Amino acid sequence: MRVLAVMVLAVLVIPAGAFAETHAVSSVVPAYVTRAINDPARAADRKDDVRRQMAAVMTFTGVKPGDKVLELVPSSGYWTRVFSRIVGPKGHVYTVWPNEMAKYATKSFAEWQKLTATPHYANVSLSKQPAAMLSAPQKVDVVFTCQNYHDYHDPFMGPVDMAKFDRQVFDALKPGGVFIVIDHMAPAGSGTSDTNTLHRIDPTVVKKEVESAGFVFDGSSDALLNPRDPLDIKVFDKSIRGHTSQFIYRFKKPAR
Repeated sequence: MRVLAVMVLAVLVIPAGAFAETHAVSSVVPAYVTRAINDPARAADRKDDVRRQMAAVMTFTGVKPGDKVLELVPSSGYWTRVFSRIVGPKGHVYTVWPNEMAKYATKSFAEWQKLTATPHYANVSLSKQPAAMLSAPQKVDVVFTCQNYHDYHDPFMGPVDMAKFDRQVFDALKPGGVFIVIDHMAPAGSGTSDTNTLHRIDPTVVKKEVESAGFVFDGSSDALLNPRDPLDIKVFDKSIRGHTSQFIYRFKKPAR
């Protein structure tokens, strides 16, 4: 009964049709994901792992040893540190900071420069690029963005032509590669009206935009859904900060 109640509550807050094509999500966490999460070097991050569902998210991305990952707007490096340990010495994590975000993230960027200079993270590199001109040194297996897709729609980022941007993501991936988008959920039908005010976005808009670039929707995860989030308040509001309802979408670049 408890499981059923949780499922009902989740349905009540999910925009209509947002997860109509949800695929089954494996609950089996690969050993290499567990080892990466338990890396002593990220001890300070561990307190957030349950809240942010680190194991479930990493499992959903499908990232594995030897992969190449392109991470957009890495912020504090919370996700990056785990990506780094998963892909290992034969893989690489390319992190991208849009030039337009520099004035909003001076402290984070400074810390990031220190991280990429640390031998423990020798497989992580940093690139500053115009938001509208995404590129990668080589084709990658995974492109990942968490809580930042909505920012690309905002005036301070250009705004970016999302049709071109999503195509750039598409071009950065190997055939069969995946684009993972995690973001704060806005009410169904709100479109992009809340991106610059509440810092939320309608999942249906994301799906439409990304699929228009040639991607195939490859499933979603409800690991970060929160039925108590009213969806109509700013994500920084103290009543919900750190606990917003977030959608997790996976899009695949066709193998051919």
